[in-house]
Amino acid sequence: MLTGSCHCGALQIHVPKAPPELSNCNCSVCRRVGALWGYYKVGEVQVSGHPEHTDEYIQGDKTLRLLRCKTCGCVSHWEPLDPSRYKRMGVNMRNFDLDALGHLRIRLVDGADSWKSFYWEDIA
Repeated sequence: MLTGSCHCGALQIHVPKAPPELSNCNCSVCRRVGALWGYYKVGEVQVSGHPEHTDEYIQGDKTLRLLRCKTCGCVSHWEPLDPSRYKRMGVNMRNFDLDALGHLRIRLVDGADSWKSFYWEDIA
């Protein structure tokens, strides 16, 4: 089990293990929040302090909601609005100790245009 938190500690995020890789998306929201996403099945993640310490933002396509701490503003995770349609959720792994995650590959996702993904080493 890995545990992370927002900056002020109002949210504690518990995941069963490190994800197999991290995703860095350049869509209009992700590039602004600077998240490194780890993906988990809905129900595998526990967020202590949610919903009483979170605010949400629902994107234009209304498929997911992005959650952040009401106090410090750190983006913690996103959840699907329809868990029967989307079986996963994203956790902002920048809220975790990066020493535990530094070995993971980072997949770059072109969420701004093509939705194709690649790794830096594949284009270097």
